[in-house]
Amino acid sequence: MKRNRKGFTLAELLIVVAIIAVLVAIAIPVFTTQLEKSREATDQANVRSAYATLMAEYISGINSTETDDYGMKTLTVEVTARQTKADGGENKGWEGSPGILTTMVDGKEGYLYYDAVAAPDKYVITINEGGYVKINGKGESEFDDETGGSEDGGDDEG
Repeated sequence: MKRNRKGFTLAELLIVVAIIAVLVAIAIPVFTTQLEKSREATDQANVRSAYATLMAEYISGINSTETDDYGMKTLTVEVTARQTKADGGENKGWEGSPGILTTMVDGKEGYLYYDAVAAPDKYVITINEGGYVKINGKGESEFDDETGGSEDGGDDEG
């Protein structure tokens, strides 16, 4: 009598399960890193959008009762962070590209570098009537009168 062998042996099934487990173990960290980078991109887009809103109000004239340390009128917008990690390090807490905001006031371009913050913290974007922008109270964008723009490393505390 001839036996009809259909199906897989236990060893074959265990090998397949082991291979799938290894692939999942590799895929999960990659997926979580990409998910965090997408949250960072969302945060950076939200900061740029808030800056655009502030610039529209700045161009039409600041009608605010808030003042900064120098007595200048200011506008402020808060943006809630979406990313879950902001560890610091050499990239200021960003896993992907760092937070850079290109500012333009009175025809002068400046660059504002800002650190990452993790949810539920907020990014606080402020502009005063002189056109100076701050994110989270530091990193005031400064302009070089000779060249029309300078890169500011965001180390200003004022």
